[in-house]
Amino acid sequence: MKRILALFLLTGGILLGSTAYAKNKKVLVFCRTVEFHHDAIKEGLAAIQKLGSENKIDVDSTVNAGKFTDANLKQYDAVIFLSTTGDVLNDEQQAAFERYIRSGKGFVGIHAATDTEYNWPWYGNLVGAYFGSHPAQQDATLKVTDRTHLSTKHLPAEWKRRDEWYNFKWMAKDLKPLVYIDEKSYDPGKGAMGDSHPMAWYHEYDGGRAFYTELGHTKESYDEPLYLQHLLGGIKYALGLKK
Repeated sequence: MKRILALFLLTGGILLGSTAYAKNKKVLVFCRTVEFHHDAIKEGLAAIQKLGSENKIDVDSTVNAGKFTDANLKQYDAVIFLSTTGDVLNDEQQAAFERYIRSGKGFVGIHAATDTEYNWPWYGNLVGAYFGSHPAQQDATLKVTDRTHLSTKHLPAEWKRRDEWYNFKWMAKDLKPLVYIDEKSYDPGKGAMGDSHPMAWYHEYDGGRAFYTELGHTKESYDEPLYLQHLLGGIKYALGLKK
């Protein structure tokens, strides 16, 4: 009995063997908006919480930028910016988040995460792009060009759906695009990007991992099985999971 107790203490209170309990991964969903506030944030957060409960991922959420400290962030394996807008972090909070990513952690950006922190180049390179414009919500065809990634392997080669489609005014280098939008399938309006118009991508950046999906403006997105699986795959990538 003493040997079992000693082993229990040495392993940090985790029993090894057939009765071992694996520690869940943990994410922080950040929903602060300084500019436009997306109505679907509520539905998006509920969907991420449900995905977490179904996949052994613990989910915390906040609109409080004060949570971006070294001490608080270290408990999370990834941070999700859910349709954040504007200047959401001050200089001290930005520095803490940079250190967090450099420690090998993950980032997920959803929809308006690219409409965030235009004056913080490090963040621009992390999320991968900055929003430029968008036309009215409409149906469009997405071309899934990489169907090997966790976020896309379940998707059809052509994915038709309705959403708000961003045109980007700037994009980072060395991104790994997963999904492009076919501008011939809808009216992209002012700021059209032509044949090379990515909508989702991933990359390793500054010691960490980042995934971004432009999809997710509408409330209906968070009831859509294909989209939810796409989002879950991106979260798993950011967490460093392989399946």
